[in-house]
Amino acid sequence: MPETCTVDPLCQYGVSKHTVEHYLAIFYRLYGMNFIVLRYPNIYGPRQSPHGEAGVIAIFSELMIQNKRPTIFGDGSKTRDYVFVSDVVAANVIVLNDKIGTGEIYNLGWGKEITDLEVFQTVRKALSSSVEPIFDQKRPGEIDRISLDSSKATRVLGWRPKVTFEEGVTLSVAYYQKLMQP
Repeated sequence: MPETCTVDPLCQYGVSKHTVEHYLAIFYRLYGMNFIVLRYPNIYGPRQSPHGEAGVIAIFSELMIQNKRPTIFGDGSKTRDYVFVSDVVAANVIVLNDKIGTGEIYNLGWGKEITDLEVFQTVRKALSSSVEPIFDQKRPGEIDRISLDSSKATRVLGWRPKVTFEEGVTLSVAYYQKLMQP
């Protein structure tokens, strides 16, 4: 999905994220406030809370470390674009160092769709676990597929993600293993 794609959120989470862009545009028109929007994909990494609905890698890691079965909502084919936290930090540092907003919008992402089942399998492999998932009904309002085209961020900002999904999961899992040691 490029930045030029029509934004028409299908759930309250998407509406809340896009609403901020509307406020920024209004403040720019009314007060001349400059801004840059970075549209984040699913961000993950060490220190992400496994308690709540977000943070599937943290959630799966904690459960599998405890030899518990994580739940995959749907059949496991739903996709998201995952970017490691340090790559997102790097993008923020680039735009903060610019110090002047341009009103531009930039997607951050690998542009790769990773299924829920692939997330599960990657975490399980990093933990050398044999736990199997539980499959439950797909949650209402969740979109089936998404990935972000970040070619504009690469072209204009010189940003691109560096930490592969497998590397990032390995780093994250190691953090949770250490955290949960007795």
